Amino acid sequence: MKITELLNEDTIILRLKSTTKTEVIEELVNKLDSADKIVNKEKFKQAILKREQQFSTGIGDGVAIPHAKTSEVKTPALVFGYSEDGIDYDSLDGKPAHIFFMIAGKEEENNEHLETLSRLSTMLMKDEFKNRIMNIKNKKELLNVIDYYEEVKLEEEGTNITTSKGGILAVTACPTGIAHTYMAADALKNKAKEMGVGIKVETNGSTGVKDKLTHEEIKDAAAIIVAADTKVEMERFEGKKVIEVPVAQAIKEPEKLINKCLKGDAPIYRYTGNDRDSVSTGKMERAGFYKHLMNGVSNMLPFVVGGGILIAISFMFGIEAFNPNNPSFHPFAKLLMDIGGGSAFALMIPILAGFIGMSIADRPGFAPAMVGGFIAANNGAGFLGGLIAGFLGGYVVLLLKKWFSNLPPSLEGMKPVLLYPLFGIFITGAIMLLVVVNPVNSLNLALEEWLNSMGAANKVILGLILGGMMAIDMGGPINKAAFTFGIAMIDAGNFAPHAAVMAGGMVPPLGIAIATTLFRNKFTKSEIESGKTCYIMGASFITEGAIPFAAADPGRVIPSIIMGSAVAGALSMIFNIGLPAPHGGAFVIPIVKGSPLLYIAAILIGSLITALMVGFLKKPISE
Repeated sequence: MKITELLNEDTIILRLKSTTKTEVIEELVNKLDSADKIVNKEKFKQAILKREQQFSTGIGDGVAIPHAKTSEVKTPALVFGYSEDGIDYDSLDGKPAHIFFMIAGKEEENNEHLETLSRLSTMLMKDEFKNRIMNIKNKKELLNVIDYYEEVKLEEEGTNITTSKGGILAVTACPTGIAHTYMAADALKNKAKEMGVGIKVETNGSTGVKDKLTHEEIKDAAAIIVAADTKVEMERFEGKKVIEVPVAQAIKEPEKLINKCLKGDAPIYRYTGNDRDSVSTGKMERAGFYKHLMNGVSNMLPFVVGGGILIAISFMFGIEAFNPNNPSFHPFAKLLMDIGGGSAFALMIPILAGFIGMSIADRPGFAPAMVGGFIAANNGAGFLGGLIAGFLGGYVVLLLKKWFSNLPPSLEGMKPVLLYPLFGIFITGAIMLLVVVNPVNSLNLALEEWLNSMGAANKVILGLILGGMMAIDMGGPINKAAFTFGIAMIDAGNFAPHAAVMAGGMVPPLGIAIATTLFRNKFTKSEIESGKTCYIMGASFITEGAIPFAAADPGRVIPSIIMGSAVAGALSMIFNIGLPAPHGGAFVIPIVKGSPLLYIAAILIGSLITALMVGFLKKPISE
């Protein structure tokens, strides 16, 4: 597939009107939408922004490649935009971006288009190609230039500089596997060729692993560069000199990394049982604990959300206090409760534990951790017990891997199908039943009693903290910590904390939406249009809707949304609101414990505070 099969005159903007990062994303997405390439432009835009949160797709040297692979794409496509003045896109080199290619990848089995898009990413690293693009006069000329340089690239494609004994190896991988994976690979290969150094680069992209490193190559290599922001297979590098960096660093500093390898300036890698204990974002390192926890939480959420909302609907039909034996229930309400509470919610803690264990020890860690989570759920240890079971099951399997590492090769096949599950489930289960369950059960009861006995002042403080946490990073680790605590409290039978959590999470997008309505002179036209969608996102409890506005003006927007969210959380506690459903936004407000009207008032007051603060703090757009 050629690049110009994905890019045509309908998806080309020769002169962008945008002046900010938020605006250019909006303008490019609108172009894709007008060309009928995407299903829902708002959802696609959110996928683009979510990718930008990991680290900027402004790769430097005047180029930005925002991209997402999602089911919201009808037809794989490219949209091109050029800004003569340049736009501050938070690029890796801190310089303005002029050339923009937005990639719309489709989630499907046939990934031919992704290989084509990766080819474009590497072509954009050549100055000659970029200079030609910056001087094109019309759309047809742009397409001709791309066709010409793609032919040149295709002649080079498929070649990988082989390594002799004592050479350098590399692995590149990014979360989406579309652009940065291949750009880092090309940067390393081109620089190595220029330096006369032998190198082989394995790419872990959307289309699978290409140029996979062999056992012999790894054995003979002098050093290995792992430039990755996602999980890669690391066990094979045990005992070798390995340099681990974010994928962006391989794009920016290939010569520096190659020189470190040549000098032997790399630590000896020791495998700890996890393919990558930390995931680099280019700006920060997320510790293994957080990564494992979020793996459990993200896989648990569909059960929590689906089951929780079914439970919430059952309340509308007469089910009360999770008691399907109550004579007031409606038959349909019992069906909803059996599915939501008896099945989906019952799997919540085992799923949480299982995927934590799997994150730690891969597939062998899943069964022991899930069994431990099941024990926790059925013996009063609850959510906290499930967390412990997940980490316990995962690390028990890592210990078993070490114990069984000296078994004869003929028994290798028995480990994952017999030894790990047998001993892993037994050891995890025994520790849970004999050591963990009773103390955690007592702790849960004490926590529940403490929450129930809280005075009004303490409840207000708790609501203030939980509400504010939801707005600090809008979907990041602090937001997730508050959300996870709220779910744990629902599991413990205390619905008040999660009511404060949801109120705090709804305020940021709602407050921004109101601000764009009341203070139109403080926002650009594209921001005002985006503000309309924030009404829907806020009502749906999608805190991330406020991210583009916070990213564009963090000094004014973030304090405003934190203040509004904190007030909403505190008011929710003052009004004694309880929320039995973990998600749903406006949809589940009718089933809150307490007054739905007062709960709406808490959310609206918080949103108005945010809107007014944003309106007073921001300067008119003309200034």
